[in-house]
Amino acid sequence: MHVNQSNRWGSIVGTAALMFGLIHPVEAIAYPDKPVKIIVGFAAGGPTDLIARVIAQELSATMGQPFTVDNRPGGTASVATDAVAAAPADGHTLLFSSVQLMINPILTPTRTADPFKTFAPISNVASLPLVVITAGNSPLMSMADVVKAAKARPGAVTFGSSGNGSAPHLAAATLQVLTGTEMLNVPYRGNGPAMAEVMAGRLDFMFYPSVGVAQHVAAKRLKVLAVGTDAPDPAFPGVPTFQQDGMGGLKATAPWVGMLAPAQTPRDVVERLSREVRQALSKPDVREKLKGMGAEIVGSTPAEYTDFLRKDYEHWARIIKAAGVKAE
Repeated sequence: MHVNQSNRWGSIVGTAALMFGLIHPVEAIAYPDKPVKIIVGFAAGGPTDLIARVIAQELSATMGQPFTVDNRPGGTASVATDAVAAAPADGHTLLFSSVQLMINPILTPTRTADPFKTFAPISNVASLPLVVITAGNSPLMSMADVVKAAKARPGAVTFGSSGNGSAPHLAAATLQVLTGTEMLNVPYRGNGPAMAEVMAGRLDFMFYPSVGVAQHVAAKRLKVLAVGTDAPDPAFPGVPTFQQDGMGGLKATAPWVGMLAPAQTPRDVVERLSREVRQALSKPDVREKLKGMGAEIVGSTPAEYTDFLRKDYEHWARIIKAAGVKAE
């Protein structure tokens, strides 16, 4: 009888503890219990995709289920954000987003859902300083050459982007404001396809997140005219910073990449994913891999990422207004 009463009392205490959050409920949730899909809003081979694949590989190894990348390019990443917003909020469909998550609602507020109500931030993963690239055999040798060509032929100099209103587009729009020039934006369904056109010489130049650029420079398929880092980047010897070129205002257009879930995803799932992502980013081999791509590693808690996103939204609103960029 005594044993039964003890068991009964233990059961009551355990139930109460769970009800009032005294026992962390993550232990009671079997997550993930099936493969997890990470949706990326750009074509394979671009910066967001490459970093997402590094994180997916790490999470697959530590969380007991496959994490796979699903590329859904289109609408300057809005196809991907819409897909994740409509997915079950169980942590098995995630968004690996770029800065477009903040830019799109500013440009198209009537067509784009409020990101703060639609998604649960997991972790900011990395920031991606922009570099200005042109073909390896291009006659353009500096930012001054780009500005000179644009002034000589208004509207004729072309630059690539990952879509209207993308970070590379806004950087080029800011360049036009700073220099009083007019150039032509040629949008693609991701940075990777746009870079291929620059390498082929069919576009004059583009602003590009530094991820994956160094290998093409080494092969002489590309050259870098300027970098968006605070100090000269050792990966691109002799290349000036935006500040050194007298265009420090361009540095503020650097994008970021991070992971989010649908808004109603259980808090314990969000917290666990955040811990796993940050743990992955702390590993020396992962850090070396991402730094080798040119990414600046961040890693943040859900609360830190939420605060960052609110400030980033205000930041991009100022840039879009100053550059006069409108939705298509």
